[in-house]
Amino acid sequence: MGQIKIYGLEENLNPIKNSISNVVHSCIVEAFNIPNDKKFHRFFPMKKEDFYYASGRTEAYTIIEISIFEGRTLETKKYLLKLLFERLYLELNLDPQDIEITIFETPTYNWGIRGLPGDEITLDYKVNE
Repeated sequence: MGQIKIYGLEENLNPIKNSISNVVHSCIVEAFNIPNDKKFHRFFPMKKEDFYYASGRTEAYTIIEISIFEGRTLETKKYLLKLLFERLYLELNLDPQDIEITIFETPTYNWGIRGLPGDEITLDYKVNE
């Protein structure tokens, strides 16, 4: 299970929403070995006056927040980060300097999904890899 939030300046993020969603999803499917139909993405296009970022970033600055079930290995999470930086650059020309990614992990019992606590649902994929 994963929930993805993507933030960026509206004039830069809006034209690439579909493409960035596809790239991010392909990386998560590969790194976490989840079924392809598990895609939960939300976009937050920001106005310039609402989106501050440090010097050294361009107007392409993009923040990706990934909320996942607890349990994946350090190597798996680092592999996901590596894939994201590589593919976002190769496929969308987003410089790694302009991308920040945070992975938030929480225990399954802190999730509510399909009317049940997350620790009571049966998944068709593993989260402890």
